Amino acid sequence: MSGVEIAAIIAALAFVVLVVVIVFFLLQMNKTVNQTTGKVNKILDESNKTIQLLTSDATILLRQTEDLLATSNELLADVTKKVETIDPLFEAVADLGESVSELNASSKVMISKVGQAGKTAATATLVGKAAQTASNLFKKK
Repeated sequence: MSGVEIAAIIAALAFVVLVVVIVFFLLQMNKTVNQTTGKVNKILDESNKTIQLLTSDATILLRQTEDLLATSNELLADVTKKVETIDPLFEAVADLGESVSELNASSKVMISKVGQAGKTAATATLVGKAAQTASNLFKKK
């Protein structure tokens, strides 16, 4: 065997080793891609199930919210109607309060006038008694 033949055999063996390594690498790569694809498909399936569940829950929540809003609107309309019914009562109470305030003011004025009249009467009584005493004194003399 000449040096060229040995070099050719070494090159052929290196090429075979390279092909075997590439084949193992490609097989491993194929296995990894298949595993990744399977995991991606599982993730996509779970994501779709989760989205469907969330959509279903959101629909239920939306219906319950609509029912709650409808009930709230009915309750608000009922309260508004009852407040409108009670408004005249509050107006009457306000008018009564004003009347009581006016009566108090009038009473104070009247009490003040009666007090003045009482003072005048007391003064007149005092003057009358003084006059009577003076008259009695004149009669005795």
